[in-house]
Amino acid sequence: MIDDAARDLRRERRRGRTGEAGSESSRRPDYRSLKNPFLPQPIFSADQVAAIHDAALRVLEELGVKVLLPEARTILARAGALVDEDSQMVRIGRDIVAAALVSAPKSIRAHAGDRARDLTLELGSMTFLAGSGAPNVTDLERGRRPGTLAAFEDLIRLVQHFDVLHMLGPCIEPQDVDNRFRHYAVNRAQLTLSDKLPFVFARGTPQVEDGFEMLRLARGLSKAEFRSGAHCYTVINTNSPRQLDIPMAQGIIDFAKAGQVSIITPFCLAGAMAPITVAGALTLQHAEALAGLTLAQNVRPGAPVVYGSFSSNVDMKSGAPAFGTPEHVKATLGAGQLARLTGLPWRSGGGSAANISDAQAAHETQFALWGSVLAGATVCIHAAGWLEGGLSVSFEKLITDIEALQTVAELCAATPGDEDAIGFEAIAEVQPGGHFFSAGHTMARYRTAFYEPLVADWSNFGNWTQAGSRTATERATGIWKRLLADFRPPASAAATSGVLDEFIARRTEEGGAAPVS
Repeated sequence: MIDDAARDLRRERRRGRTGEAGSESSRRPDYRSLKNPFLPQPIFSADQVAAIHDAALRVLEELGVKVLLPEARTILARAGALVDEDSQMVRIGRDIVAAALVSAPKSIRAHAGDRARDLTLELGSMTFLAGSGAPNVTDLERGRRPGTLAAFEDLIRLVQHFDVLHMLGPCIEPQDVDNRFRHYAVNRAQLTLSDKLPFVFARGTPQVEDGFEMLRLARGLSKAEFRSGAHCYTVINTNSPRQLDIPMAQGIIDFAKAGQVSIITPFCLAGAMAPITVAGALTLQHAEALAGLTLAQNVRPGAPVVYGSFSSNVDMKSGAPAFGTPEHVKATLGAGQLARLTGLPWRSGGGSAANISDAQAAHETQFALWGSVLAGATVCIHAAGWLEGGLSVSFEKLITDIEALQTVAELCAATPGDEDAIGFEAIAEVQPGGHFFSAGHTMARYRTAFYEPLVADWSNFGNWTQAGSRTATERATGIWKRLLADFRPPASAAATSGVLDEFIARRTEEGGAAPVS
């Protein structure tokens, strides 16, 4: 009887569904605005965090940072930094850094195309992004290949579908589009296929200004309205150790002037571009992040900046980057402590060094994810789909990683503990040795009581075998293909295509804008 009752419940729960994992259900959890329910976990003592912070300030004061952009050196010199023009080295006093930390906003309201998708970036909030910046894309049917615009657009469609991915990103590089015009194609895809917060490349002022203009056109904003709020973001990577190149420095300046968000992120791999110890890598990372946000605040006090962390280690036998390692998790936990010292919203990084979507990829990504969650990261980039240490994004892995992200999102929801949830009457209703399948308490809740998996298969071995013995990765193929076939862009986003196409046609006729290096 227990088996019969369980089968009836399963059959009832699947009414209106396709029967395939990942199809729609009556459950509608809210994944759009997540608050981290976990206390941040420390790895260093308070004294050690203070010592790392002090050492980072010493790096900036005594050793300095090489800043390749003359305009950036001039801005920092006006703030009181010591600049050697011959060597391009800039030494930034701790008083200048302290002033920048005071002016940097501790909470950033970022406006999406659909205002219901606006984000508040601050300590305690939690946002996830798909893997970003990869030159290649991969899936089970077509294999690994260079990124294309068509693949980029499909990834944007998938990101739009899942509420647990909160911001858009440069998932892959569309290498079939000339780099003078690539930013038009990337921005158009984001603005016409999605209503989430978009990403704009910082590859020189001309491309940035094109991106801002496209966003203003799509959102119907004047220049003043655009500058008065945050409507997009970029990621700024320093060239560790201790160097800020021309496009990245220019990006900080351009985004600060326009009041748009810069996620200032050193990429410090312990043993390669940073000291081999976790504390040493974090010291360098902290110094470089402070240098970038100090530049932003001296361009425009109050410019929205996110403290960035993406530190892990390398394989000392090959030099290859590694992710999801104990050192990666420790570095993320330590970065969270340093970010809380500044009070700023902060970014972490997930990811995997695995070459395909397999068990290694899953456990590396989930350890990196839990490092971010337990460290209290505001933004976790590369949380879904990232493989090969960033060399590819996988359609299947994006789907299987969503399962983990939705599980974390479920943990953010309150768990009822009132008298009704405790269920004394339900316990009294069921006799010893009986079952709760048909209890009134169960029947009133079973449609929405539990998380329904996206890609996991809970059938028994016999049923799983009869259905083709497919792995989670293989099942994910059917899910992403169905989602793409059924995709319809938000009407407000699709309606922007005409005005954007006019702009793109004009700028293309004018020759576009080459990236700056």
